[in-house]
Amino acid sequence: MESMVFSSLIFLFAYLPAVLLLYYITPRKGKNLILFVVSLFFYAWGEPIYVLLMLLSITLAYLFGLLIGEYRKENPRRAKLFTVLSVCISLSFLLFFKYYNFFALNLSRVPMVNIPTIAGLALPIGISFYTFQIISYTVDVFRKDCAVQKNYINFGAYVTLFPQLIAGPIVRYTEIDEQLTHRRESAREFATGVFRFVVGLSKKVLIGDALAAGFVYFQDSLSVSPSVAGAWLTVILYSLHLYYDFSGYSDMAIGLGHMLGFSFPENFNYPYVAKSITEFWRRWHISLSSWFREYVYIPLGGNRVGTFKRYRNLAIVWLLTGFWHGADWNFVLWGVYFAVIIITERAFLLHLLEKLPRAVGHLYSLFLIGVGFLIFSHHDLRVAFSTFLALFGVGTDGFISSTGLYTLIRQAPLILISAIGATPLPKQLWERAQAKHPRLQAVAVALCILLFGVCVAYLVDSTFSPFEYTQF
Repeated sequence: MESMVFSSLIFLFAYLPAVLLLYYITPRKGKNLILFVVSLFFYAWGEPIYVLLMLLSITLAYLFGLLIGEYRKENPRRAKLFTVLSVCISLSFLLFFKYYNFFALNLSRVPMVNIPTIAGLALPIGISFYTFQIISYTVDVFRKDCAVQKNYINFGAYVTLFPQLIAGPIVRYTEIDEQLTHRRESAREFATGVFRFVVGLSKKVLIGDALAAGFVYFQDSLSVSPSVAGAWLTVILYSLHLYYDFSGYSDMAIGLGHMLGFSFPENFNYPYVAKSITEFWRRWHISLSSWFREYVYIPLGGNRVGTFKRYRNLAIVWLLTGFWHGADWNFVLWGVYFAVIIITERAFLLHLLEKLPRAVGHLYSLFLIGVGFLIFSHHDLRVAFSTFLALFGVGTDGFISSTGLYTLIRQAPLILISAIGATPLPKQLWERAQAKHPRLQAVAVALCILLFGVCVAYLVDSTFSPFEYTQF
């Protein structure tokens, strides 16, 4: 059975209305229980057996949290032991399901080593995200950054909360602790959530999926009639597709949070306007970058150590960031790729970029981001390398084929719209218009209804299209 996703008719017209009805008719004391139960149901829709794994992870983290809270004052060493055990157990589940076959397959290439793989070992959906959330709670309790959550239902609701369960944003416990017990829903918050959700749905269905279709076409064409333009368009279309797909999911998650009275952290801040790769990663998947900075980079010493160790810390963080995305060599290379760039920027390149015109830094960033996503999107590194060479005319049949030109002309309006939409310009123009004409609020409501209707029409006529980051 396919997992339930936000951009599915079953979610929009059955699950979500039922959840909202149950949530709002339930007294306040029972709302977290409702969220816990419906979130488990949401998860179990596609993978019922792995609900047991999730419940085990929640229960162990909850119990360890109680033990850490009990001993962190009187016996810090014992509290630290429980913290290490909790983190190791949580990571062991992630490592086994996500990486066992990868390590078994690669280690078995070593002479005299034969580690059997496990056929049918599926990756539990969302395990990379909820494992990091559990770890953030455990570490924050040990650090005394938050109080121990003694209510099992509240803790379970935090871990399983369905809006951000599958693909983030990664919500640290300290960001939501107060909201678990003291949030207040309102009509204004609900309306804000609906609008944000519809914007995200539109980004995914109307733009992201259309960009994906163009990417698949030009990617396939490279194997038949490789061209320079085809290679560039695979890079451009995939980069835009991934942004609209993933940021669309984050918008929908944040919107659903508002509907339920929660305020989740932002996950994107117009990353393609960055003028350096360092800035790009402050704007892209913000919750993941923040998590690694808080729980890996700073504990390793962060910027408080010497130059060599600082660069070593960056290398470790980016190797782990790449590997977090998937058990394949292209993700490892992707992490190493960005590690090298960011270390180079920290060493001297940022100072140089600051002296150059902003357009130079912007073009530099877009090119390196595109190459990074070229690695990211190809499990076969040979294909990725041949596509990279094709960007500069190596191994191509020409600049563009006649069918490629026809497809480009058809795709051009979509590419232009999506490129502009990836900048702050549309939002700025809308805010200025609203400031001058307050009655535009009614137009926003009408536009929201129209966009939702168009999205539904597309969903009725389309095949299942999961979000990219649900596979991580």
